[in-house]
Amino acid sequence: MALAERPGPSALSIGALGRSGPGWLERIPTSYWVVGVVLLCMPVVANDFILYQILGWTFILGMIALSLMFLGGYGGMVSLAQMSIAALAGYMVAILGSSGVQTISLNWPWWLYIPVAIFIAAVFATMIGALAVRTTGIYTIMITLAIAAAFFYFTRQNYTIFNGYSGFANVVPPELLGVNWRTPIPFYYLALFWAVVSYLAVVYVARSPFGLALQGIRDNPRRMSALGFNVFLHRVAAYTFASVIAAIAGILLVWQNAQISPGTAGLPAVIDILVIAIVGGIKRPIGPFIGALIYVLLRTFSPDVLQVFGLPDDRFKLLIGVGFLAIVYWSPDGVLGLWDRWRARRSRTRDPMASTGGPS
Repeated sequence: MALAERPGPSALSIGALGRSGPGWLERIPTSYWVVGVVLLCMPVVANDFILYQILGWTFILGMIALSLMFLGGYGGMVSLAQMSIAALAGYMVAILGSSGVQTISLNWPWWLYIPVAIFIAAVFATMIGALAVRTTGIYTIMITLAIAAAFFYFTRQNYTIFNGYSGFANVVPPELLGVNWRTPIPFYYLALFWAVVSYLAVVYVARSPFGLALQGIRDNPRRMSALGFNVFLHRVAAYTFASVIAAIAGILLVWQNAQISPGTAGLPAVIDILVIAIVGGIKRPIGPFIGALIYVLLRTFSPDVLQVFGLPDDRFKLLIGVGFLAIVYWSPDGVLGLWDRWRARRSRTRDPMASTGGPS
């Protein structure tokens, strides 16, 4: 079968390890444990600015880019509407919950408005998917970009529901368990938790029958359709799954900023998510978080670098664009592609046959 040709060996090896090999904890690479311990202990060594503004923002943008990576990397569908989906979830939290605009906010309890906000964002994404999956390539990109632009202008011009240009302020997370989740350390762990959950969810779904079928559809939709798979429903379901990750990130984003406005889903923000996903690497789930960290560091510190050279600090986008062009030029697979090339070159230099020039 066509589906078994591509992912079959990895799936069989996973099953074999589960039956006769070491436990799943022992199969986790050492580097993952090191990164996990470092992230858990980060509040011990990092200040509030690093925890809240750098790492917290990295996790949030990484999750939104991860939803794009799932669609693009596993489904072959590049959507530019993921930031709009995240913003819609953030708007729903402000509208259904509490904010500084009491004439619009409904003041629902947190256990009701959070799932409803995610559900509304998922429905919105499903409708986008039902429209976008009927196209391919550049047409999918243009349709989702048009939807993102329409969402931006609609929220900016609608004052009855979205409060127009001003948006909503004083949108803060509920104090559960007596903890103020907007303080740096609690918010850091909150964002870290959902980033890890999102990453593990994508890894699990990618190895599930649905994920393997989605990858088969990405490679050869006609063949998968001939095998009896519903290509349309699989692609739309991928949009729905990815939207849940983007919606959770959108809620965290509005809580971090304590406000949301049309600029949150503006076209620059939409393009930034695409840049983040491509810079980190769109073929693996860890890539969006690497790209998000690079983006946040450039966005935060590039104005200071420009001032050192006597340039206006409002041109920070120039450094971000140059960095993006450099990475894409040297490695179409992003930073992870550069890492893979470095490891391959290092392994060749360590190979005795390679170092001696091979057999004559």
